[in-house]
Amino acid sequence: MSEKLRERVNHYLDLIVLTIVGVIEEFIYEVGCVMSFGAYSMGTFFKKPYRMKEFIQQMEFIGNKSIFIVVLTGTFTGMALAFQVYLGFRMVNATSLTGPIVAMGIARELGPVLTGLIVAARAGGAMAANLGSMRVSEQIDALEVMGVDPLEYLVAPRMWASVVALPLLTGVFDFTAMVGSYFLCIHVLEMDEAIFWDKTSLWLNPNHINEGLIKAAVFGAVFSLICCYRGFKTTGGARGVGDSTNRGVVLSMVMIIILDFFLMNLIDIYYKVTT
Repeated sequence: MSEKLRERVNHYLDLIVLTIVGVIEEFIYEVGCVMSFGAYSMGTFFKKPYRMKEFIQQMEFIGNKSIFIVVLTGTFTGMALAFQVYLGFRMVNATSLTGPIVAMGIARELGPVLTGLIVAARAGGAMAANLGSMRVSEQIDALEVMGVDPLEYLVAPRMWASVVALPLLTGVFDFTAMVGSYFLCIHVLEMDEAIFWDKTSLWLNPNHINEGLIKAAVFGAVFSLICCYRGFKTTGGARGVGDSTNRGVVLSMVMIIILDFFLMNLIDIYYKVTT
């Protein structure tokens, strides 16, 4: 009886190990496919015929149509962060540091991350749904039959537009967040305006702003790559389009948060080495 039990346990252990190995192999293969898809797509943008019209259209869709929600989110994020920082510093009588701490937090972390999440949810979901609908309705196949590279025509303009638009939107987010924090600190909490700006200009430097913009460009490439890949590989009709959109948006948002940690450390190491 014990021998049979041992064989059973070994059998289930083998199944568990094989399942884990299979998942890891599938993940590595999927990552390779996505990276190859993105590298080829971004490279085709610099080959004739140049798709500047499509690039400008995507810039307008990703950037211009996201401004309102970015401004709204940035303003209230700045106000909320400033109030929480003020409450914390008031306990140790250091409220004069509210301005610079809010500014650095927004410029380095909250600005690029929240902008990336917002745009990934709005524009990334639309990318995945659009490409998925074209795939299941055989429009992408029709482009291939006509001799048009669908990656060059559909994917490359979206990816480059995301890389360019997201740092610009992050700059808008940073500005409106600082305006919100300024309004709250000066006009609601009645802090000294001169001290607020003096401390902020003293502690905030261009490297902090550049760090956020670099992150934003990477986030733009990541969410557009994932959403375009999911949409491009859609199967299963209308249900498949919904699944691809959902998986693309969720994975994009998770990757933005994960990459933020690693980029933060890499950029910090770079600044320490070069200064």
